[in-house]
Amino acid sequence: MSVITYNKLVRDKIPEIIENDNKICEIRILDDDEYLKMIDAKLDEELAEYHKDQNLEELADILEVLYAATKARGYSLEELEECRRAKAEKRGGFVRKIFLETVTEK
Repeated sequence: MSVITYNKLVRDKIPEIIENDNKICEIRILDDDEYLKMIDAKLDEELAEYHKDQNLEELADILEVLYAATKARGYSLEELEECRRAKAEKRGGFVRKIFLETVTEK
């Protein structure tokens, strides 16, 4: 019987999915400090997966982790969206595909 060690944050239904596949998994519930560290690590993981595959599913995973990080840090999704909107209004978005090459002081 082989054992694979993951030691990573997973989605809530993963243990159930594993058990439904006739496998045994060991889990523990993280405390708040551990959770914040692991949610940040998960964001790095999902971003790396997006860089590799560049598909919609990986973008959705990044968004899910961003939502979780937002809530874990005590913000609401509405606050996140308002912050995004305000910043876009003040500084713009990325629609025009502008690539800044240099800035010279006058």
